[in-house]
Amino acid sequence: MSHQRNKDDIFAEFFGNSSPYGPRNANDIFGGVSSPYVPRNGDDVFAEYFSPSGSGGGREGGGGGGGGSSHHGGARKAAPVEKKLPCSLEDLYKGTTKKMKISREIAGVFGKTMQVEEILTVDVKPGWKKGTKIIFTAKGNEQPGVISADLVFIIDEKPHPIFTRDGNDLVVTQNISVLEAFTGYTVNLTTLDGRRLTIPVNTVIHPEYVEVVPNEGMPLQKDQTKKGNLTIKFNIKFPTRLTSEQKTGLKKILG
Repeated sequence: MSHQRNKDDIFAEFFGNSSPYGPRNANDIFGGVSSPYVPRNGDDVFAEYFSPSGSGGGREGGGGGGGGSSHHGGARKAAPVEKKLPCSLEDLYKGTTKKMKISREIAGVFGKTMQVEEILTVDVKPGWKKGTKIIFTAKGNEQPGVISADLVFIIDEKPHPIFTRDGNDLVVTQNISVLEAFTGYTVNLTTLDGRRLTIPVNTVIHPEYVEVVPNEGMPLQKDQTKKGNLTIKFNIKFPTRLTSEQKTGLKKILG
């Protein structure tokens, strides 16, 4: 049968047979070593070790690993990550929206990194030129102690089968015969936005001749209500040989 123990019994188990309730001085408590502290009675010592409100328990942030946020004031920023964004002349003429899927590493819990995929939207504006940069801030990989790099998309222009671009102007070359060069020629073109253009040329076309059509070039980036010019060049296909009759006829015409 269990019996109730008093403080003397419990104290004796931990500190020896001496009762904490008898008058003792500081030398008694510290085993004969002189102590600078004020003597305490048994109730004080008992409460310190066994009371839930005593100072014997652990403290938050203890154990040598204190909490608190790291200071990143001096962290360096990673170099920008650049990617080409190919666009057709039609895209750059009319404007378009590009959805770009990227994969990058982000910092997870406990210092581990994890791979994530994101969809970035690029609104390509009419008139944008090759080399135009679109910057997404801090969309590069995350690294400890480093500010994430910016992700930079750089507009690149795909070759077009008919038109080439010269600044804000569009240039096209038409192949014509000598007969057409002398008798007149009509240029038929489909524009980058799908319209049909009919441009009659009623003058003699020589090898250096160009026909300039105002306001049919690329939209101006800063003022999309205005456009550059359409420049038409001509490549005259001269015959490699002529018959005697053809030569006689040309002499009559040109002589």
